[in-house]
Amino acid sequence: MIKKIDELAIHEKDRGSSEIQIALLTEKIEILSKHIKKFKKDKHSSVGLLKAVNRRKKLLDYLKRNKVDSYKNVLSKLNLRK
Repeated sequence: MIKKIDELAIHEKDRGSSEIQIALLTEKIEILSKHIKKFKKDKHSSVGLLKAVNRRKKLLDYLKRNKVDSYKNVLSKLNLRK
């Protein structure tokens, strides 16, 4: 995951840009998805998963509106869409 963060970082010490937040949320979503497949009755984690997915969607919409090149770069690096 650190490798993806370094690839998406705008500058050397970047840890809070939209691109980095999307990468971190993607990692969290993958972990929660695996957890929910194993523990189907864990409703609190499924709520957390939905919140993470919605937050990532909002950040992707922001990038799509304001930084199209960065948006395309994030999609390709994280393999989010076809």
